[in-house]
Amino acid sequence: MPAAAPTIRLARLITDGLSPAVLVATLTLVVAWHSAANTAQALAVGLVAAAAGSFIPITYILRGVRHGRWTDHHVGVREQRKLPILICVLSTAVGAAVLITIGAPRQLIALVVAMVAALLVAWPVTLLLRWKISIHALVAAGTTAALAVTFGPLALATAPVAAAVCWSRVVLRDHTLGQVIAGATVGAAAMAFLFPCLF
Repeated sequence: MPAAAPTIRLARLITDGLSPAVLVATLTLVVAWHSAANTAQALAVGLVAAAAGSFIPITYILRGVRHGRWTDHHVGVREQRKLPILICVLSTAVGAAVLITIGAPRQLIALVVAMVAALLVAWPVTLLLRWKISIHALVAAGTTAALAVTFGPLALATAPVAAAVCWSRVVLRDHTLGQVIAGATVGAAAMAFLFPCLF
């Protein structure tokens, strides 16, 4: 049975307002601020990380939408997701390399490398298994886990936000419950286990 119009509107607001691009930019800037030696360094390395993981990929996707290559900025059609996810992987990986080169804080580098690792799981799932794993759920759950690693267990208070993102994807019928659970599992695992091991 389709959800009521107010529920759909709320789900759309959550999906758009807490999109991967928004959460990745916010997370990288927060971790940069937390780990940098001073404000100037935090701003410089944070912008590099945010550009690589968020600004460049979303700009590429939006241009693709304008040129008719993808149906929407969430790239809802599975067959259209292969190249956008690959661009996300490559851009984020280059960002990690740049951060290493400029001597960014190890914690920020670890975060970006863990992001690359999570995407390296999502991309072949989309390409080879022909399954539309939820990137929204991956990033939302990963954000909560990364904040908990960075700031301690109290940051788990953001878990309802991640749950709301997952809920919105199912309500909008952009993903099945299984696809959302899989995405959340990959994102949370990358940030809870790999991220802290790298710094």
